[in-house]
Amino acid sequence: MSTQTDTPTYTIDASGRRLGDVLTEAARYLLGKNDPQFARHIATPATVTITNASKLDIPERKKREIYQRYSGYPGGRKEETLQHLADRMGHAEIVRRSIAGMLPKNRLQKVRLKNLTVTD
Repeated sequence: MSTQTDTPTYTIDASGRRLGDVLTEAARYLLGKNDPQFARHIATPATVTITNASKLDIPERKKREIYQRYSGYPGGRKEETLQHLADRMGHAEIVRRSIAGMLPKNRLQKVRLKNLTVTD
C-alpha cells in the first residue's frame, strides 16, 4: 500500500504579460480557490513558480507610483518608487511583495508564501 501525495504545481510564464494579471493568477493558486475542495482555514500544498519576472509588462505610470512602508517608530516612514525597488532588489521582489499583499494577513500567509518561487 503506497500513499501518493499529488501536490499540484503551477508554472506561470510572465513574459509579456501585465503585472496584475500574473499576480492575481498566482494568488488564486496559492489560496487554493481553483480547487473544488477550497477551505479558507486550510493552506493548500500547491506550488507556484513564476518565470521571466523581469520581462513583465509594467506600465510607465505604475513605475512612477510611490510605495510606502512604516516601521512603527517615529520617523520610520520610507518611500520609494516601483522602479527604484526593481533596480535595488530585482523584479522577483516586486512580485513577491505584491502577492504577499494580496494574501490574507493570518497565520497561513507565511506558509503560503513558502510555496511561491519567482525567477528573473
